[in-house]
Amino acid sequence: MRAKLSYAVTAAVLVFYFLLVGSRGVLLIQSGTPLTVTFGVAVLVLPVIGVWFLWKNTQFVRKANALAAELDAEGGLPVDELKRLPSGRIDRDSADEVFARRRAETEAAPDDWRTWFRLAVAYHDARDTPRARKAMQRAIALHDGRTVEA
Repeated sequence: MRAKLSYAVTAAVLVFYFLLVGSRGVLLIQSGTPLTVTFGVAVLVLPVIGVWFLWKNTQFVRKANALAAELDAEGGLPVDELKRLPSGRIDRDSADEVFARRRAETEAAPDDWRTWFRLAVAYHDARDTPRARKAMQRAIALHDGRTVEA
């Protein structure tokens, strides 16, 4: 719940920022000189890119959460079996051990979105966010029935 609240607050702040920047771009365009119109158009591009990125990221999070709920209903969510250091951080050797099992599971069933979901969680636990995101994207694509390139 805390993560959802944090995400919602961040998204709201970004939308406010996009509106603020967009209004400045419109003011620059309304000035009417070639230089300010050029700057105004350039300034308006930033909120458009930002809104697109925020939309894509929100869709990704919603789909990943839907997969987690479906996997939980099936009883297939990965159990947190990782050892932790006294600081609360995940023990690297423990994460590597779980990751090796998840990778082998995924190699054995490469067309099953469930194995890719669990592999994404293992990547996340190993603090490899880019690979975790790619594995989750593959899980979403497989779940949605889309073709996935290797």
